[in-house]
Amino acid sequence: MPTIKNAVSIDERPSIVDSQERFGDWEIDTVLGKPGTGAIVTILERKSRFYLAKKVSSKSADAVTKATIEMLLPFKDCVHTITADNGREFAGHEQIGAALNADIYFAHPYSFWERGANENANGLLRQYVKKGSDLRQVTDEYIQFAQSRINNRPRKCLGFKQPAVIFKELAMAA
Repeated sequence: MPTIKNAVSIDERPSIVDSQERFGDWEIDTVLGKPGTGAIVTILERKSRFYLAKKVSSKSADAVTKATIEMLLPFKDCVHTITADNGREFAGHEQIGAALNADIYFAHPYSFWERGANENANGLLRQYVKKGSDLRQVTDEYIQFAQSRINNRPRKCLGFKQPAVIFKELAMAA
């Protein structure tokens, strides 16, 4: 992982994260629109499948770092780990980890399945924000609408419960 300074491999991640038994382990990614129109930072909690999305003006490390901290700070007590891909937009991982008191791990290059739950949710987001969209034309309110629809959609892997309901139950118990 030469492009990101001080990156910690997914191989170092605690095995409990793989089991999805623990609440508070997250996956992060970016969804791109038409080139040059910005990106959407997406973050998913692995056990509840709760999904967060926020539009940023660029895929720069600074923009992604700021958005990540803003999205997760309200849930700081429910953030143990974050797993990212090796995109340069995650170069601010040390700042994110410090702000959230969380450990950040990086998946192996080209191993999208190591963050599969987030990739799946990004596919659901694409039902609302088509590939190649000019993200400057997509409002923050619409992103929140899409996020809400995804979080209130029953999931087979959750016994047909909704991620928002599971997340709230787990957060209250934490």
